[in-house]
Amino acid sequence: MSNIDKTTADLLDIVTDVDGKAFDPEKFAGAFNIRSNCTSLGRKSTENIKIETKTDNPGLDIRIAPGTKGEDVYIPACVTKAGIDDLVYNDFFVGEGADVTIIAGCGIHTETGEEARHSGIHRFFCGKNSRVLYLEKHVGTGNSAAKKVIDPQTEVFLEEGAYLEIDTSQLGGVCRSDRKTRGTVGKNATLVIKERLLTDGDDVATTDFEIEMNGEGGGINLMSRSVAQGDSYQKYHSSIIGNAMCTGHSECDAILSDNGKVDAIPQLIANCKDASLIHEAAIGKIAGEQILKLRTLGLTEEEAEKAIIDGFLK
Repeated sequence: MSNIDKTTADLLDIVTDVDGKAFDPEKFAGAFNIRSNCTSLGRKSTENIKIETKTDNPGLDIRIAPGTKGEDVYIPACVTKAGIDDLVYNDFFVGEGADVTIIAGCGIHTETGEEARHSGIHRFFCGKNSRVLYLEKHVGTGNSAAKKVIDPQTEVFLEEGAYLEIDTSQLGGVCRSDRKTRGTVGKNATLVIKERLLTDGDDVATTDFEIEMNGEGGGINLMSRSVAQGDSYQKYHSSIIGNAMCTGHSECDAILSDNGKVDAIPQLIANCKDASLIHEAAIGKIAGEQILKLRTLGLTEEEAEKAIIDGFLK
């Protein structure tokens, strides 16, 4: 697409990369919408996936027909100018029995000290027995002193038998993020959330999950891995509320480096005697023997630490 500049193209390569292959709008046959600096640069719907502009808020309605199988939809967003405050509301209506992958994510690139911000508010309405894999990457590039802010908010509504897996990562360069996820899980439905965060310098990242298990036989598996480097600060809070016979697992693991700080506050609330809920949390520095082992293989201390962190956040 000729109207995509190099900076935007570079960000798209990062946030849409799946298994080493980035999204190419010129060759992609499926549905997509590319957003940059509050404007759509390109859009395409398919027979089974319709992307429409909202009439009440900035953003999109993405409607996936019942029974749709094996299709992907891309909805990346980029900000490449300082001073932009991009707010978008995207609603996904997933029909009964559909099985699709959604690739989202946001990249911000600025070269000045003025703040640039993207707030993505995504809601998932997953129909009976539907399956969705949602992949989301966030990254900031450019001047390291520039203020790049990404505030994702997610709401999830799972009907009977639905399955939603959210794989979200913050790859670095984002000075501030406020990540909120709310959801309700219905009968025999499953929600899986995998979060990976990297902060450095004076970055601040907060994560807040609150999931209500309202349907008998529902399950949730919540996993967060994070690395706090430099003088960065992270705060993690999760709340799993069991209102019916259900299973819930929350796991938060964090690595501290330099002067990084992490608060982890997992919470379980059982309002039903048949709710089975577990949480785990671990915070610590990289073990010295891990670095020593890699140094015997020829890596410097810095290279060894990077290799350990990269593996931890995979």
